[in-house]
Amino acid sequence: MLWLGQIVSLFGDWFNLIASAALVATLTKSGFAVGGLFMVRMLAPFLASPIAGVVADRYNRKSVLVWTDVLRGVTVFGFLLVRDASWVWLLYALTAVQLGISGFFFTTRTAILPDIVQPRGLGTANAITSATWSIMLAVGAAAGGLVAGTLGVYVAFVIDGLTFFLSAMLVAQISVDRLRQSQEGDRTASAVVGEYLEGVRLLRRSPDMLLITLHKAMLMLFFGSTFQVVQVAIAEDLFAVGERGSLGVGVLFCMVGIGTGICPLVVRRFTGDRGSLLRPAILFGYLIGGIGLVVASLLEDVAVVMIASLIVGCGNGLLWVFSTQLLLQLAPAEIRGRVFASEFAFLTLASAAGAGIAGLVLDQSVGVHHLLQWMAGISLVPAVVWAVWTLARSMPNDGDATAG
Repeated sequence: MLWLGQIVSLFGDWFNLIASAALVATLTKSGFAVGGLFMVRMLAPFLASPIAGVVADRYNRKSVLVWTDVLRGVTVFGFLLVRDASWVWLLYALTAVQLGISGFFFTTRTAILPDIVQPRGLGTANAITSATWSIMLAVGAAAGGLVAGTLGVYVAFVIDGLTFFLSAMLVAQISVDRLRQSQEGDRTASAVVGEYLEGVRLLRRSPDMLLITLHKAMLMLFFGSTFQVVQVAIAEDLFAVGERGSLGVGVLFCMVGIGTGICPLVVRRFTGDRGSLLRPAILFGYLIGGIGLVVASLLEDVAVVMIASLIVGCGNGLLWVFSTQLLLQLAPAEIRGRVFASEFAFLTLASAAGAGIAGLVLDQSVGVHHLLQWMAGISLVPAVVWAVWTLARSMPNDGDATAG
């Protein structure tokens, strides 16, 4: 039921993103305004993530998932009030509320996975969960673009709101073997902060786990929200299709989703859940994503951009799925929620920064071509860092050599 709830909820999420981006682009005619939307979508869950991690570790994770779905559904219907440029601030505000609540949902959904899946099936469950996200990106973005481009963005908002209520009903039926029983602890603000910092200290003591939690941040900075802002600009200004360019945005997002879903499933047939193979596969993801950005920078026609989006999606999928799997294997159960909350904080902050920078750069009349090339070049930095760290870990230390 958690999986079915994820399908329904994600389907609506992409309706919302396509419709919101298209509406802001049309009402404001500003690349920075679109970038600002993506910044809000990421900063809100970043601010919520410290509390979200503690909530996921302290309270009944199933109940948290149900209530966050209900609250998001109520919030989304407020988007129907945004009818002209003077009301764009309300769209930003409601987006902040919706995505702030989503910070609790996403952290808890990842943390609950080992509570409802046997250890031997955890890798498969993670792959299915990630593939579902990708498939719903493809299907939801395409359908959202189609609905927003033909029936209008407000119909897309209504569909999004309804999906949250349906998701809540589905999640309410899941069976959890290991419920949170820590509701009687100290509930003061200082206790919440202290519990979150406990998880942060664990990451500080474990450089390996810290680097793994940063992969999704690097993904969002170069291949995620930053690339999405560029895709919106391409669909709006270069290859406009559908009302407000929303159909074009949906198609490009769809291609990313296809790549994100297929590539990890194919590669996992060779890596399995073995960390020694997952680590170099993550490096492979950086390289594929960079190649996709270079191809996109050609901007020859919409077909080339679609192929490039597919390639970028392949890199996205490898980074996301395999970094999640490594964390599920390494993070202690009692603080798993806080570890994933820290990861979520990193990725949302990087996503907000990347989206804002991309929007500013586009408004300064810097061509999409040059922006994509710069993104591809700079993405080599985290790739090199990870390659060096992976190589260093694989080399035996003096103690190992002596023992051998």
